[in-house]
Amino acid sequence: MKYLDEYRDANAVRECAERIRRMVTRPWMIMEICGGQTHAIMKYGLDEILPNSVTLIHGPGCPVCVTPVELINKGIEIASRPGVIFCSFGDMLRVPGSHRDLFSVKAAGGDVRIVYSPMDAVALARQHPGKQVVFFAVGFETTAPGNAMAVFQAHRQGLKNFTVLVSHVLVPPAMEAILSSPNNRVQGFLAAGHVCTIMGCAPYEPIALKYRVPMVVTGFEPLDILQGVYRCLLQLEQGRFEVENQYARSVRHEGNLPAQKIMEEVFQVVSRKWRGIGEIPLSGFGLRETYESFDAEKRFDVAAMVVDEPAECVSGLILQGLLKPHQCSAFGGRCTPEHPLGATMVSSEGACAAYYRYRGIKLLQ
Repeated sequence: MKYLDEYRDANAVRECAERIRRMVTRPWMIMEICGGQTHAIMKYGLDEILPNSVTLIHGPGCPVCVTPVELINKGIEIASRPGVIFCSFGDMLRVPGSHRDLFSVKAAGGDVRIVYSPMDAVALARQHPGKQVVFFAVGFETTAPGNAMAVFQAHRQGLKNFTVLVSHVLVPPAMEAILSSPNNRVQGFLAAGHVCTIMGCAPYEPIALKYRVPMVVTGFEPLDILQGVYRCLLQLEQGRFEVENQYARSVRHEGNLPAQKIMEEVFQVVSRKWRGIGEIPLSGFGLRETYESFDAEKRFDVAAMVVDEPAECVSGLILQGLLKPHQCSAFGGRCTPEHPLGATMVSSEGACAAYYRYRGIKLLQ
């Protein structure tokens, strides 16, 4: 398949790894900030074919993982109420709140439904005018345009029984939070290709300049990732700190302008809490005043709910790249995909889930 098979070519992958081995002269630490890239690294063993001097650090690149317990609890509270149809993508149902998850609400009789598009939830609101339909709008900039369009269409159609529980977060502020931390170890970034497909490369340029850190927009196949690592290391070795685009087959410098336009129409930038990390200023989206009637937190009066993160789960340290999943004492024992302590173990893009799925037996021996 064009643009896929060639990026899984084993010989090309080995050649790229060899080029990296010949080039590197000192230790470097690079963070991939996409859960899909983390899973590809684990699945294909890309970290194991790199020289020992190159360390890949896993960042807060899983939108499910960074959704705070507070938002999960709000969703559970809303979904438990009579007359509510609560809609979500499937990977949110097993994410633990303080005491249970959305799947438990569904098992207890709550009308919790898995949808494949936010527009499915809009359609349900039209079909069930006597019900309150709520969509759990979670994600980075990647899913924000579709969620914004759902709100825009609901507003246009005059739907009074549709709301969204918004938990949108933005990648560049998270990068800045990591780089400005006194515990920061990151010397270069692989930026998420799908986020940059929407937002383009420009938002990363001032960060690269300010912190003197190279950033390479990178795809998700094995050769994509190794080419991204190679470009990042080449900049580090040469003392450069620029934004490069490895994923040019999908990402344009300016991004997707129509997608940005609908996001700008519906959302405004707000501060957001991140699971295990805390509040990062101006790091997320919230609804603009024009669309505030579609805000589920206000409709169901749960905005003031405050919840502490569970102390036993160290997902915050993992999401900041300060620990790797197998360094958690609960990994594979008290915390498994069947009985997760945190979202990083249950999400399809979570770092803990990747380590458990692809390295679990090896790490637990």
